[in-house]
Amino acid sequence: MNLFSDIHSLVIESLNAMVADGALPDGLDFANVAVEPPRDAAHGDMATNAAMVLAKPAKMKPRDIADALAAKLGADARITEASVAGPGFLNLRLADTVWQTVLGAVLNAGADYGRSNMGQGKRVNVEYVSANPTGPLHVGHTRGAVFGDALSSLLDFAGYDVTREYYINDGGGQVDVLARSAYLRYLEAHGQSVEFPDGTYPADYLKPVGEALKAEYGDSFVDQPEEAWLEKFRLFATEQMMQLIREDLALLGIKMDVFYSEKSLYGTGRIEAALEELKEKGLIYRGVLEPPKGKKPDDWEPREQTLFKSTDHGDDVDRAVMKSDGAWTYFAPDIAYHYDKVSRGFDELIDIFGADHGGYVKRMKAAVSALSDGKVPLDIKLCQLVKLFKDGAEFKMSKRAGTFVTLRDVVDAVGPDVTRFMLLTRKNDQGFDFDLDKALEQSKDNPVFYVQYANARICSTLRKAAAEGIEVSDDTLKAAELTRIADPAQLAVVKKLAEWPRLVEISGRTNEPHRVAFYLYDLASELHGLYHLGKSKQNLRFVNDGDQSATHANLALARAVSVVISAGLGILGVKPAEEMR
Repeated sequence: MNLFSDIHSLVIESLNAMVADGALPDGLDFANVAVEPPRDAAHGDMATNAAMVLAKPAKMKPRDIADALAAKLGADARITEASVAGPGFLNLRLADTVWQTVLGAVLNAGADYGRSNMGQGKRVNVEYVSANPTGPLHVGHTRGAVFGDALSSLLDFAGYDVTREYYINDGGGQVDVLARSAYLRYLEAHGQSVEFPDGTYPADYLKPVGEALKAEYGDSFVDQPEEAWLEKFRLFATEQMMQLIREDLALLGIKMDVFYSEKSLYGTGRIEAALEELKEKGLIYRGVLEPPKGKKPDDWEPREQTLFKSTDHGDDVDRAVMKSDGAWTYFAPDIAYHYDKVSRGFDELIDIFGADHGGYVKRMKAAVSALSDGKVPLDIKLCQLVKLFKDGAEFKMSKRAGTFVTLRDVVDAVGPDVTRFMLLTRKNDQGFDFDLDKALEQSKDNPVFYVQYANARICSTLRKAAAEGIEVSDDTLKAAELTRIADPAQLAVVKKLAEWPRLVEISGRTNEPHRVAFYLYDLASELHGLYHLGKSKQNLRFVNDGDQSATHANLALARAVSVVISAGLGILGVKPAEEMR
């Protein structure tokens, strides 16, 4: 049940009736008519912008449209009041029975309440993390991993067919550096003293790789020239690092559907095939780019290169795909990779990049637009940096990684559930200061505690009620006399529950899972408020001594809140707490 969708349908039906009656001109587009919660709850339960958005195309005063629409809506039994405010805003109040029906719908649907068919089974590829396989994941990767995984779960809940994908950047020079660094650890495992030149990876995480290489190859490559071991060590070290990355992701409960190797694009004709596709569209040519902004003529040498005419698809400048020496640019395999995604039949693509990839957005969107003839949209989400704080100071160093804080450091400090929830309490394009101490604080100021405590409080209440001999099975609560839920404080909780299906669709439409975290905090706040009111108002107590009907209805309300909190936390990848420790 999606109450907002139901009332929206009622508004559209009423507008069509007004057209039939001649109160509105024919041919109006109702696509921008919305029904949403009012900014101020004192104004009503819902509000519609219908009169405001239709006034201009209808060549009518918005107030006149609003008055006529209010009369139509007021005739529906669900609407107890339809009032016009200001120039033409229309506020609606709904009957208590409507909210009681919503409560019943939550209990009957259970974990599926709010699940949507908005996506209509469209195939969506969500690519996230995609870190270079040169070491453990750091805290920046952690944010992208959590965001991407929660977004994937959200889209699945909203009716999409989602593929979670990791792009292994194993085709560039950094993997050669990894192999050379692993070789030094290999020599070290054989008792040699080694020094790490600038540009190599000196941290401890490669020590086990060096030992594993010794076990695999013995001393056969000791003091051998690079050409004898580079390719073998490159492959071996990459596989070891990817295993480490898989283990890191598993700490957060993240499991990818696809790991796609960049290296598989080289020497297989895939890059050439993608560029040939663009060439056939007249988008590949030989040319000379203008000097980058801020460069003086003596800092830059014009060279003829093979270019992609990305400006035809919204980019600021055309982009090089092959250097003057015939080598591919970094952009060329990325084009081929996205061509492969398009060829696999995905209806939509989502890439989640770090903040340092902002300059890549327009060119990548241009490439996908060109390759798919504009049929496959690409949404690129940038995750801004995370700063960690502990004991009031920025927390920067990982002994194991050497120069950065790893995913494991964060999970070891606060646990996977807290890590995931906290990183989703900000929009992805906003910087985030992660206070490790506050993340473990048991207070209203800690959102993950506040939400978890709400669910634990409900579970505790149900356990205590059962211990007192009260039947609290789901079947019993579904059969509760929900007309007993009529107090404004109780209805406020139900009204928040009614927003959940709408919230799912909005979050899925905008690719913004942080909205789920915000919603859960608000729902928890309503629950805690109701619980405290019960201390002074007996009818609001979840267990109402001497009134079994009220007790079952109140427990049904509490159970419904737990259902939605659990569903929301499930999307965020967080296990709902049944007790606080």
